[in-house]
Amino acid sequence: MKVVLLAGGTGGAMLAEGLYQVLPPESLTVITNTADDLELWGLAISPDTDSVLYRLAGVFNEEAGWGVAGETFAMLGMLKRYGEEPWFGLGDRDLATHLLRTSLLRSGLGSAEATAELVRRLGIQARVMPMSEQPVRTKVTTPKGRLDLQEYFVREGHRLAVSAVEIEGTDQARPSPGVVEALAEADRIIIGPSNPAISIEPILAVAGASIDPARTLAVTPIVAGAALKGPTVEILLGLGREATPTGVARGYRAFASVFALDRRDAAEEEAIRALGYRVLVLDTVMGGPEGRRRLAAELLTGDPPADGPSPQR
Repeated sequence: MKVVLLAGGTGGAMLAEGLYQVLPPESLTVITNTADDLELWGLAISPDTDSVLYRLAGVFNEEAGWGVAGETFAMLGMLKRYGEEPWFGLGDRDLATHLLRTSLLRSGLGSAEATAELVRRLGIQARVMPMSEQPVRTKVTTPKGRLDLQEYFVREGHRLAVSAVEIEGTDQARPSPGVVEALAEADRIIIGPSNPAISIEPILAVAGASIDPARTLAVTPIVAGAALKGPTVEILLGLGREATPTGVARGYRAFASVFALDRRDAAEEEAIRALGYRVLVLDTVMGGPEGRRRLAAELLTGDPPADGPSPQR
């Protein structure tokens, strides 16, 4: 079975790890969001892509929730001595990824080739593809003005209210080499449990036309009124959108025909079925490695009925 996962940073990267463990590794392709990429001190940084890389390579920093395990921050300390005020936490080990990526890009490689080289050097057998090689950037409107996503998320600690999200560059962006082919060849496409507005919708804006809804399953990023991590609920509410599994399902209906709903929200199953979905009712909270493998396996083997309520699991 060939599987393509659309992934943002936290929930999507966790599910990528689970799928990598239960599938033949070479049958998995992860398409990553690049709309929150940034450049700092001349370095090309791809936070969502790197979260996927580090999880698949087994070096993710679980304690911090980002970056590389065993991280140190001597470089940032030296920057502060030079009078800089670094707000983005580049660790010393994480820095190696950004240095190498930047070097590969400057040597003439596109971002898809550069990412493939990072994948190879980390010993990852799955494919990881940035959604586009053209720059796409997410901007959010806050009480402090219009900010780049990382300024909002990291520098401001995602504490500001968000009243608008704009994805710039999608009119010029094309799917990265290999993305359209991977989607066409996939037996199953999974929209990961990442923030719809800032992690998944940028991918859909670039590659959505190549997604076959009949082969696509979307996983809820909201469980019992809360997100796995981060401000998903707050952002959706700030945008005037319904911050529930049903609201998320409504937004994905043009791209998916199956929706994985958490059993804590089973009361919403009928409303989601009324949108035209088949529904899987599962425990979608992954927790540790075993939970990631469990959810991945259930998403791959689940067969929701065409009619009638889904069985509780």
